[in-house]
Amino acid sequence: MGGYDLHSLILSCDFRVRDVDLTWKWMEKQRPGLQRMGAHHVVLYKSIWEPGRILVTIGIRNARSIREVLQAPAIFEWFDTAGVEDIPPIFGGEVVEKIDLAGPSPKGHVAGVIVGAVATVDDVPTLMRKVHDGLSRFEQSGIRKIWVYQALDNGQEVMILQEVSDEISARQWIDHPDAAAEWMTTAGFGAYPSLFVGKLAYIMTVDEPGD
Repeated sequence: MGGYDLHSLILSCDFRVRDVDLTWKWMEKQRPGLQRMGAHHVVLYKSIWEPGRILVTIGIRNARSIREVLQAPAIFEWFDTAGVEDIPPIFGGEVVEKIDLAGPSPKGHVAGVIVGAVATVDDVPTLMRKVHDGLSRFEQSGIRKIWVYQALDNGQEVMILQEVSDEISARQWIDHPDAAAEWMTTAGFGAYPSLFVGKLAYIMTVDEPGD
């Protein structure tokens, strides 16, 4: 979103840190390890309402890499070294659909507000039918993009990222979501956190040399 691609396979984690900028500098130093796990891009969103809360997504080359990462003790050591006090749940999934309501992003496009949620739904195909039926209403509410991922280890678990035009529209959407956006009311139950609302802060292309 906001001028770059969200890839077909993804690892995502929503957690809190003491210093967002220092955390990103630490992550940049992890480039060799990210390459070994098959990562190609890392994106960090910074919450606009909750200081220290971030959402990190990591594009992964293949499903085997995701499963290996999720099962490896090293991922927990990674968080420990980064100074994260509570190890957060990690979402690993593959894209279901990428919907662009605003058309291709022009050069110089400024990314809007990202609203992210991990939720459990009854049935992913039914969810997507509802989303498509409500697309005109989504667009009227300021939604620019909708990205839906399905967990590799749970067919009813989804992560949905939406790009909203601005903070006012995002707040109105969260307070009064469309009936088609059923995940907005179920996010936050179980192990995963509540809705994430933030803006793009950093992007790293893992294959490129570091600074």
